[in-house]
Amino acid sequence: MSSVLLRPGVDAIAVKGWWSAHQWLLLRRITQVSVLGLFLAGPLFGIWIIKGNIASSLTLEVLPLSDPYLLSQSLFAGHWPETTIVIGALIIAAFYFLVGGRVYCGWVCPINPVTDLAAWIRQRFDIKGGARFPRQSRYWLLAMTFITASISGSLLWEMVNPVTIVYRGLIFGMGMVWLLLLAIFLFDLLLSPRGWCSHLCPMGAFYSLLARYTPLRVSASKREQCNDCMECYAVCPEPQVIPPALKGAEQGIGPVITGINCTNCGRCIDICSKHVFQFSTRFTHTSYQGAI
Repeated sequence: MSSVLLRPGVDAIAVKGWWSAHQWLLLRRITQVSVLGLFLAGPLFGIWIIKGNIASSLTLEVLPLSDPYLLSQSLFAGHWPETTIVIGALIIAAFYFLVGGRVYCGWVCPINPVTDLAAWIRQRFDIKGGARFPRQSRYWLLAMTFITASISGSLLWEMVNPVTIVYRGLIFGMGMVWLLLLAIFLFDLLLSPRGWCSHLCPMGAFYSLLARYTPLRVSASKREQCNDCMECYAVCPEPQVIPPALKGAEQGIGPVITGINCTNCGRCIDICSKHVFQFSTRFTHTSYQGAI
């Protein structure tokens, strides 16, 4: 692997400056920490901006917010929740419909920094090999979470869901949760590149389904300036969504990345020294439903 791909971003820093080459990455980290902080401020410091947990909460005593994935599992298990939980789930679903379902994965999920770190180390030290899972595996696992809920009448997946466990651990003590995070880190680092978030996580699969018609998209609006450096592929957690938008001009394919598994993380925008990518909408010269 070339030194450029081992350390992507060098050209972007030289051309745009360090902040512009990392702005979306830093904003994502600030968002992830802020979301955690809002949930922890109540139980740890008595500042109850949000009451509840990641599954269901009440913000400022007014706004109900609930996890639509958890609601879906409850329905499969035969449990009809309270009306406020349904309303909260619809609000969250509408939000992720507008900004992109897998924005949850890139901007909110507490597991994301762990897997990003594993990917960065793997790239930096050119760690090769590992098991390759079909990206569709996450949808099979998603189906299994619903099937097990239906058969058992309980939310079995939530007993092992890393996101649920991490939030619970932050409030009641991490303890063995550190081992879970270490296991996911080592899995991605040594066994399967981007294995958990990009291939197996059923939660990410669920949120991707909300992104089929998402208005907010990344666009390769200046794709004619691409110099084939491959750095966007090197940093993208879902690189299969890039080629149609970046290289599809001759086939009449628009520059908008429409793949439902794009996390709208903005790293391709950060890393490109040619300013090829930017945030846009799906209505900007798009005529193709990209790879998932």
